[in-house]
Amino acid sequence: MRALNILCSLIALTVGFSPLPTAAQSQFGPSITVNNTAITGYEIDQRAKLLELFRTPGAGRSLAQEQLIEDRLKQSEMDKAGLQLADGALQTSLEEFAGRANLTLDQFYAVLSQNGVAPETLRDFVEIGVTWRDYVRSRFGSRVQITEGQIDRALASSGATTDGIEVLLSEIIIPAPPPQAASATATAERIAQTRSTATFSAEARRVSALPSKNNGGQLGWLPISNYPPQLRSLILGLGTGEVTAPIQIPNGVALFQMRGVREVPTPRPVPSAIEYAAYYMGGGQSAARALADQVDTCDDLYGVAQGQPAEVLERDSLAPADIPQDVALELARLDAGEVSYNLTRANGQTTVFLMLCNRVSAGQEGVDRDAVRNQLRGTLLAGFADALLADLRATATITGQ
Repeated sequence: MRALNILCSLIALTVGFSPLPTAAQSQFGPSITVNNTAITGYEIDQRAKLLELFRTPGAGRSLAQEQLIEDRLKQSEMDKAGLQLADGALQTSLEEFAGRANLTLDQFYAVLSQNGVAPETLRDFVEIGVTWRDYVRSRFGSRVQITEGQIDRALASSGATTDGIEVLLSEIIIPAPPPQAASATATAERIAQTRSTATFSAEARRVSALPSKNNGGQLGWLPISNYPPQLRSLILGLGTGEVTAPIQIPNGVALFQMRGVREVPTPRPVPSAIEYAAYYMGGGQSAARALADQVDTCDDLYGVAQGQPAEVLERDSLAPADIPQDVALELARLDAGEVSYNLTRANGQTTVFLMLCNRVSAGQEGVDRDAVRNQLRGTLLAGFADALLADLRATATITGQ
């Protein structure tokens, strides 16, 4: 933003000496004013291009204008508080932002340039976002103290204790071996912004590596207890249509979209352990499909593996939290005796023939309370921030919209 203000000041200084063409005057002149602070047509055009590049839902000049108006309001409030990023913090934030797409900052700037977006536009976007986040935390953080009782109530009200809760999800897993990791992460970041089930399904058909892609990634009703404990509160925190942030798994990136939540009258017991078998085989999915027709139980795999090295067949009974996340996600969709062969090892050369043997039930186990605490804290801080921004807008003088 400072760079754009300097640019506008330089333009203003030259007006008396060399009048600008009408189009240039329109581009760099005030398009909107917020409490006598100008937003130029150039800024609006740049922000619109940035949002389109990020595949932001609703991207366009209207959304760009709304964001820039809010940015001016936020900046004015932070200026009153004397808050600004510490030395080097902006550069670090920019590098982290680029790193989400597995790019260096210079590489990210090159992508921006190819799409007509100036580096200053990204810097303004990131600087406001990071500084506002810090401001909200410093101003309201002392009011947001999450107690154990609040966590208990949140778990009870949301059903995150896993008793009797089933979820209706859509899924995408994008293959992400090292050569494709940057591209896969960027694709996942883009898809994660959608709230449309139709868009998510279309993306599943296009990029997902799972058989469910043929159904737009849509799964049937499944107990939330089927999913890894570390993901349960994350999934239950989604509203209808919302998508998880990209979840990194070995050689892949996973996304889930919430389509529905319901309580069932007779809940399945929460498993204390999951017994499963993994047979590591060659021949790809065609061989795995043929094997699936030959085996009915995990015990049958011992005959299949007979005479082969012991390491080709693993059979484990583990607590859900101890199961590798990519394996746990596959097991979540299975009932006893069902198989999956979506996973690979050894850079795709080995197919993991995965069979669920049994879910061992016990008393109800705890959830990740720290995850619930962080979720509640983030929700409350966002509420304070939204209320403050609404107050700032209600008392602002905004012209030119």
